[in-house]
Amino acid sequence: MSADFEGYEQDFAVLTAEITSKISRVPRLPPDEKKQMVANVEKQLEEARELLEQMDLEVREIPPQSRGMYSNRMRSYKQEMGKLETDFKRSRIAYSDEVRNELLGDAGNSSENQLIKLREERAHLLDNTERLERSSRRLEAGYQIAVETEQIGQEMLENLSHDRERIQRARERLRETDANLGKSSRILTGMLRRIIQNRILLVILGIIVVITILTAITFFVRGH
Repeated sequence: MSADFEGYEQDFAVLTAEITSKISRVPRLPPDEKKQMVANVEKQLEEARELLEQMDLEVREIPPQSRGMYSNRMRSYKQEMGKLETDFKRSRIAYSDEVRNELLGDAGNSSENQLIKLREERAHLLDNTERLERSSRRLEAGYQIAVETEQIGQEMLENLSHDRERIQRARERLRETDANLGKSSRILTGMLRRIIQNRILLVILGIIVVITILTAITFFVRGH
C-alpha cells in the first residue's frame, strides 16, 4: 500500500516541477508557443489532479492508526496543487491581456484604462477564488480528521468490547475453577473422614482381638 502511494508521490513531484517550469515560461514565449504551452499545462494539471485522486484513494485504504502521516502529506500536496492552479490562472490572465492588446493594436491603447480596471477586477475575483479554495481545503481537512477520529473511536469501542468478553470468559473460568476446587475439597474431606473411621474400627477390632486372646489365655491357665 505505502509503496503505491510513494510511487504516486514521485510521479506527482516530477509532474508539478514540470508544470511550475512551464508556467514561469508562458509570459516570455511568442504567441504561437504560448498557446501551445497553455494547452500543455492544462493537460498536465489534469494529470496531476488524477494523481491526487489516486493518492487519496490509497490513503483511505491505509489503517487509521497509520493514516495520519499520509493525510498530512496529502493536505500539503493539495495546497501545492491549489497554488499551481492559481499561478496558472494568473499566467493565463496575463496571456489573455497580451493577446487582446496584440489584436486591438492602437485601439487597445485608447482603452488602456478599461483594461487596467478589468485586470484589477479579475485579480480581485482571483483572490476571492483563492480564498474559497483555501476554505474548501480547510473544510475537507476537517472532514477527514472527523472521519479518522470516528474510525479510531469505533476501533477503540470494538477493542473494549473484545476486552470485556475476554474478562467475562476469564471470570467464568475462575468460577468453574472455584466450583471444581469446592468439589475436590468436599471429596477429600469425605475420604479423610472415611480413613479416620476405618482406623478407629481397626483399633477397636485390635482391642477386641487382644482382649479375646487374653481371656482365652486366662481360661486356659486356670483350667490347668
